[in-house]
Amino acid sequence: MKETRSLLNSLVVCGVALAMVSTLVAQTVNQGAAKVVRLKGAARYSTGNNVWQQLKVGDVVKPGTVIQTAAKSSVDLVLGDGSAPVNRPVPGEMISYQPTAEQNMIRLWDNTLLSVDKMTISDTGADAVTETQLDLKAGHIFGSVKKMSAASKYEVKIPNGVAGIRGTIYDISAEGLVKVLVGSVVLAYVGPDGTVVTQVVMSNQQFDARTGALSPLANFDKTALQRVAPKVQSILIAPPPPFVSPH
Repeated sequence: MKETRSLLNSLVVCGVALAMVSTLVAQTVNQGAAKVVRLKGAARYSTGNNVWQQLKVGDVVKPGTVIQTAAKSSVDLVLGDGSAPVNRPVPGEMISYQPTAEQNMIRLWDNTLLSVDKMTISDTGADAVTETQLDLKAGHIFGSVKKMSAASKYEVKIPNGVAGIRGTIYDISAEGLVKVLVGSVVLAYVGPDGTVVTQVVMSNQQFDARTGALSPLANFDKTALQRVAPKVQSILIAPPPPFVSPH
């Protein structure tokens, strides 16, 4: 009897241990990355020690990377696992890259300084949980965020606060000007009196943290965002020049 009870206890312990291991395996966190799919003008990046290198189309940007765009320049990034296709040329044709339902896009406008702080993907078995943290130090960015699981997070830090973004087409500046075309953004920022203020910005609204003013999105801004969104979401890539075989 004692041996049977001991055996049962051992099986219970083993079952619990296996369940714990299975849970840990199911919740394995993988590091994500971004890929440069379009570049206009010039941009550079640094992974530390203030050492800068030229940014190019096809570069994979990992967490811990800081990107800076020059004047009259822009950079488009696909956020995810860094495997976004960039160039599969068909002679004489333009290549259109359409992000998948899981991939998010951002565009860094000119004179922008952005740090990719965190990008993780956790496969829980039932759904993928992603966590994205961007630090907008200067300038402004446009973003298109696809549908995410309930546990996923997408945040953009600014010098005076942080914006939580979900299923949204947005534009945000480092000064705290938030414009939302689709979806919603929750901005938590430090007010003039030093207290933390939370503001929800809905579709077709804009909010300026400098003045605390929430207003309808201006027709000019609405039109501009409507024009940018399809261009960022569908990347056109020029084919390389034709190869001429030497005689």
